[in-house]
Amino acid sequence: MAVTEGAPIFELSIPIEIFGRLRPGMPELGYDVRVCNPVSGPVLSSGGFVAHNADTYDLLAHADTVIVPAVRNVAEEPPADLVAAVREAHARGARVASLCSGAFVLAAAGLLDGRRATTHWLYAEEFNRRFPQVELDPAVLYIDHGDVLTSAGTTAGIDLCLAMVAADHGADVANTLARRLVAPAHRSGGQAQYVDTPMRAAPVESGPEGLGPLLDWMRTNLAEPLTVADLARQANVAERTLIRRFHTAVGTTPGKWLTAQRVLHAKRLLETTDLPVERVARQAGLGGAANLRHHFTEAVGVAPSDYRRTFRAPGY
Repeated sequence: MAVTEGAPIFELSIPIEIFGRLRPGMPELGYDVRVCNPVSGPVLSSGGFVAHNADTYDLLAHADTVIVPAVRNVAEEPPADLVAAVREAHARGARVASLCSGAFVLAAAGLLDGRRATTHWLYAEEFNRRFPQVELDPAVLYIDHGDVLTSAGTTAGIDLCLAMVAADHGADVANTLARRLVAPAHRSGGQAQYVDTPMRAAPVESGPEGLGPLLDWMRTNLAEPLTVADLARQANVAERTLIRRFHTAVGTTPGKWLTAQRVLHAKRLLETTDLPVERVARQAGLGGAANLRHHFTEAVGVAPSDYRRTFRAPGY
């Protein structure tokens, strides 16, 4: 992980917390987290914290995964030595990820040219002005191309890092880690960054218009052929009202949210059971094997059978 002058301490702490801590009762994930300073030596991050580490940006070029957290000021040119190290790391086959405004470093290195990427919505105008060759989508939480990943602001960095754990170790391990962090088990990268509505006096899921009970009911009935009409009846609201509340609270449509949860359930079944793919599809509510393959490959990037071979738990 690269440290830059004045980097926000929250984004610096995310990779350390997720990849760098041993947690009792959880398997060793095998990450060797190194915090890398400029060659000039330690720099001051926000809040007065200083990373006293001997590792420098030179080490990034030899890493398997490079994470670039947010930078102090997006109007400043990113450090040339960091840009060069990130470019060399990617050329050698490293997975490179940015948190929040760290995307400016990846873009300066040319890693995002011709690709879809994201960053904090607040920086979209500046990013588009500086890097018109990048297809910026400032509406989503994160975008994962496998070798290059970008995330939106602050807490979206947690979502991206958990998605990386899921890619390395499977959804079940990532969800266990999320529970230990008291973080959402899974927010898909395509979920909206923010909802431009006034803050409620209480969390949206706890009030009379909250979706919490409905979302729980949907998770326990994934195998059923649920329609918007079914969901509206369960929530005791009109269909239009349900769709509006979904966009307000979740940032996506009921159908897209339901499909994401079904794919997530299919991942768990593939990891932890020996069920045939056809039965996995039915239990996850995706109909048959062909429909499972379509949605699974679109969301995960590999076929269900390939995913199972990679993440099948011991004993299955």
